[in-house]
Amino acid sequence: MTQLKERLVVIGNGMAGCRAVEEVLKRDPARYDVTIFGAEPRVNYNRIMLSPVLAGEKTFDDIVINDEAWYRDNAITLHAGRAVTAVDLEGHKVVAEGGLEVAYDKLILATGSDPFRLPLPGADLKGVVTFRDLDDVEAMVEASGKPGARAVVIGGGLLGLEAAYGLARRGMAATVVHLMDVLMERQLDESAGYLLREALAERGVETVLGAHSDEIVGEDGKVAGLKLKDGRVLPCDLLVMAVGIRPNATLGKAAGLQVNRGIIVDDAMRTSDPAVFSVGECVEHRGNCYGLVAPIWDMCRTLAEALTDGESVYQGSVLSTRLKVSGVDVFSAGKFAGGDGCEDIVFRDAARGVYKRVVIEDGKVAGAVLFGDAADGGWYFDLMKAGTDVAEIRETLIFGQAITEGLSGLDPSAAVAAMPDTQEICGCNGVCKGAITSAITSQGLTTLDDVRAVTKASASCGSCTPLVEQVIRLTLGDGFKAQTGPKPMCKCTHHPHGDVRKAIVELELKSMPAVFQAMEWTTPDGCASCRPALNYYLLCAWPGEYVDDSQSRYINERVHANIQKDGTYSVVPRMWGGMTTPDELRAIADVADKYDIPSVKVTGGQRIDLLGVKKDDLPAVWADLNAAGMVSGHAYAKGLRTVKTCVGSDWCRFGTQDSTGLGIKLEKFMWGSWAPAKVKLAVSGCPRNCAESTCKDIGVICVDSGYEIHVGGAAGLHIQGTEFLTKVATEDEAIQLISAVMQMYREGGWYLERIYKWMARIGLDTIRAATVDDLDNRAALFARFVKSQETAQIDPWAERATGGVAAGEFKPMATLPLEMAAE
Repeated sequence: MTQLKERLVVIGNGMAGCRAVEEVLKRDPARYDVTIFGAEPRVNYNRIMLSPVLAGEKTFDDIVINDEAWYRDNAITLHAGRAVTAVDLEGHKVVAEGGLEVAYDKLILATGSDPFRLPLPGADLKGVVTFRDLDDVEAMVEASGKPGARAVVIGGGLLGLEAAYGLARRGMAATVVHLMDVLMERQLDESAGYLLREALAERGVETVLGAHSDEIVGEDGKVAGLKLKDGRVLPCDLLVMAVGIRPNATLGKAAGLQVNRGIIVDDAMRTSDPAVFSVGECVEHRGNCYGLVAPIWDMCRTLAEALTDGESVYQGSVLSTRLKVSGVDVFSAGKFAGGDGCEDIVFRDAARGVYKRVVIEDGKVAGAVLFGDAADGGWYFDLMKAGTDVAEIRETLIFGQAITEGLSGLDPSAAVAAMPDTQEICGCNGVCKGAITSAITSQGLTTLDDVRAVTKASASCGSCTPLVEQVIRLTLGDGFKAQTGPKPMCKCTHHPHGDVRKAIVELELKSMPAVFQAMEWTTPDGCASCRPALNYYLLCAWPGEYVDDSQSRYINERVHANIQKDGTYSVVPRMWGGMTTPDELRAIADVADKYDIPSVKVTGGQRIDLLGVKKDDLPAVWADLNAAGMVSGHAYAKGLRTVKTCVGSDWCRFGTQDSTGLGIKLEKFMWGSWAPAKVKLAVSGCPRNCAESTCKDIGVICVDSGYEIHVGGAAGLHIQGTEFLTKVATEDEAIQLISAVMQMYREGGWYLERIYKWMARIGLDTIRAATVDDLDNRAALFARFVKSQETAQIDPWAERATGGVAAGEFKPMATLPLEMAAE
């Protein structure tokens, strides 16, 4: 009889829960059948990196830790967006929303923490949010879009400051209100707190210290200001509470586990029930609750040992904090504020904004705080943990490891060589020097990307990348392969995108296996990163010969609709050039009523978005829209999205040409065309530019004498105006030229590379030479675009609505394993 795997259920799809599973898989990958429940409707992401997402410096894709492929490759069933409501300890099962029951042999509670909300009058007003997850970030980003909007953040800790900094980067006037007289008083002394306040002011963030919040003022149900106890009122359109967190032990307590502040665990991370373990911010161990990532990684390693018959013991963590607060490096550890019996060694460099304070007690390092230059933080922390007598090095201690140990300050590799294996290199992912060197030697790693893929060192914020490279260089010597040319396409190959595209054409590679073989892919079937790119490259190179592999596309492109945060979808029918008719509007209204679609919204691309469509309703919704003559708007596509227009000469007294007519012709000619990334067009009827043509991928400005063609704009996370390409005299010439530029981009762009990035890489002059100056080449590009359109699946909705798809594709997500991907 076949021995069944043990059933491991994890409640919590966050950093702690998934890290624990990773550690278990590392030790015994065949032991457990793993099921993970996550309250958020998305894959596991790095919550620490929400601040750069808020600031617009990163996207959600950039902070995903475990993508769809990780769950699939490890046969993990994820119930995303489905919270567990009860744990039956006696019956060894969990109960989730909707009545789903899943049995377990071993259970991990990784329920994290909840943000603390001050019980102020007005706390329930619209516009009062916390800063804990991606939904909070999205709410703040939406609020920041209002011109002249103001934000107040209660809390001068790390989260509060990062929220204020991010909102200031978004253009809001941001003010931090803090109860204490020092910002981040748990990590910084008064001097460092002052420097941080000055740095924030330079970044557009005001601070009000020693302030007691009294009441949240509202108007018409929305937040309008924060009233302080001294009578001052700080006006705001958004109020963020970032005043701390508390362990989320509710589920454990309701189940009957022993709970104090958090779920109480022993040194093996076992709760009061021997089959139930707990890890992360929800845990209380020896009277302590931890909210930093380093101790949580220690917990995860101990838990994995316990689940795989190991003998690791968690004895608690000595804490240090190394952060990048609003772009400034900060480190603190131990008794950083000194006290009786302590002596301070202080270094200040006003010009560089650097402040260092090392606290010595009984001849040993008792604490340290570093601001503006935190490179030696790990060294001071190691001296503190080891209890090293520093009397002999006291004179040079404040100048750091390189000077103190007699090493050349110009030779950073010497300082790295002196680091112990236990010294942490990557704080975001808890990776120490020994883990990196061990991975390099045992797995033959030779590049930064290799090390990043295996250990995750430098895979998050990236601030430790130079240090990681120094460790690699020190370990390999001449064997280190520094990245000097184009970046490899993915971890499966050393070839960059350009080489792969060239080989597909020159070697006539017409399938993924052919590419894997000819290009010597190290992973037999590719990965979630390279397969979508290869699918596009093959489709572009061999239209009509290569068959599109839908499973190598993101979920949105597979089901031809945009997944939303609650697991439902949005459907956007195409409206040619932004034009519609009463019949189309009636059809949309009928569909919204018939399928209980909760939201109907006008988009920025002059279309109507049906939001909240259930997955299993998609084919029927499409069928009804098709019956009314409406087709897919490709709002999910790596390809042509919209052609935005103004009314032009038909209606506007300033219009010089029929911009609406040209926009419709362009859209009907080019719709359904795939591209490396999304493409948006616009046609403005005069230089007043009402269709915003100069911030689109390709834009047209109509003038009396013809049509000005512009390329390379963007209006998302990156704001960029277009560059003028040329002027043409007729609509036909405009259509041919734009199609040629599109085809040139399709053939030369790298997957997920927008037109403005492609143009920056190859140069506007190259595009102009190939499409404006060389008329024969323009005609050839146009001909290839026409050929690809002849073989393209122009309206995927029609096929899907008639049932020409796999039967299970449109089942509700909750009945299937993970079907989500970062889009």
